[in-house]
Amino acid sequence: MKNTDLIKDNIDNLTTLWRTAAAPLLSYHKNDPFQFSQIKNSGWPNRLWFREDITEENLPQILEIIEQNPGLVIPYWDIFGSNSNEIFEKNGFEIRNQLVAMALKLEEKFALRNILSFKRVLNEKDAITWSDIYPLSFNYVISKETIVHNYENTKFYLVHYDEKPIGTLNLFQTGNVMGIHGVGVIPEMRKRGFAEEIMKFAINEAIDAHCNYAQLQASPLGKNIYTRLGFEDLFLIKNYFL
Repeated sequence: MKNTDLIKDNIDNLTTLWRTAAAPLLSYHKNDPFQFSQIKNSGWPNRLWFREDITEENLPQILEIIEQNPGLVIPYWDIFGSNSNEIFEKNGFEIRNQLVAMALKLEEKFALRNILSFKRVLNEKDAITWSDIYPLSFNYVISKETIVHNYENTKFYLVHYDEKPIGTLNLFQTGNVMGIHGVGVIPEMRKRGFAEEIMKFAINEAIDAHCNYAQLQASPLGKNIYTRLGFEDLFLIKNYFL
């Protein structure tokens, strides 16, 4: 598969997840050429995104949407070759973080050490636990309500070690692509190989779901693990906020 197809699939999976998660809470909006979602009492998805390159002419509309929906983050896909992200940087936006979009062609399943157990979230009690421990790995909250309204739409997993919840995972399939999201391990349980074990479980689930590729967006914390497992870089995502 060409890199251009993989890039499209990566963005499709991510933005479809945002749209799908927000829709049951009536928090997804389309305002061409932009789409945005903002869920109350949640730090996610809360994104304003676009599929085509932007120009200075788009700035007033962007500012108007953000004024009406404070706190939205704008992911900029570094794929246009136009340096149009400078529009944000010279108009008061700052970079919140940078992620690397990555893809893995799925082939053979990984052997697991079976030191972790994985429980899909399908009730409110587990949704509360998932929502409580997720911010320990990430700097934002995914609300319990978001999870409860999306049991069927996306697979949230609680990861346990010795019957204690120590991590999170979210799997979301679009076509023959499995998006791997929300891989987190609470700080006191890091550096024990748990994140890699979670990733191997996720990859195996993607193969069982007859997917051809796994896709993700890597933070600096996890990128070495993903590279070691065979993921390849696609493009850079710069997340801007005002």
